Amino acid sequence: MDGVTAVREAYQAHYRRLVGQLYALTGSLPEAQDAVHEAYARALARPARFLGLDDPETWLRTVAMNLARTRFRRRWLLDRLLRSGRVPAPPAEVPGLSPDRVALVEALRRLARPTREAIVLHYLADLPVAEVATALDVPVGTVKARLSRGRAALARHLTEDATADERKVRHA
Repeated sequence: MDGVTAVREAYQAHYRRLVGQLYALTGSLPEAQDAVHEAYARALARPARFLGLDDPETWLRTVAMNLARTRFRRRWLLDRLLRSGRVPAPPAEVPGLSPDRVALVEALRRLARPTREAIVLHYLADLPVAEVATALDVPVGTVKARLSRGRAALARHLTEDATADERKVRHA
């Protein structure tokens, strides 16, 4: 049996029980599911190592519990910083996404990951090209090429989407 198959079998055998245990620990089903999913993702990252474990369920539980503890500590720290006023409170409401923003995100999803990262960091995070290059650990010329290709691809995707929407309206 290979490591990926071992992880798949462990998922089928232990997932529900682990989520139940983490749910009892965290009091939040989504938090429990996230921690257990992350534990399985870490197992899949090194399937050969997972294959060599004596007790995979214990290892998965330990990883998931450690992840849940880390998340709890981070939330506790943020709450403490918010109460002390050292960090400004987030807005009470997050504004809804405009149709243009939804269309942009859909078009971004069609781009290759490296191109999407460059576009988001430069245009949405407002980082200069040199900082994008540093963040992505690539040369400045590579960032410029990705930005150029990304703009062209986004223009195509957004135009295609707008044309498709117009056709839907005409045929409705």
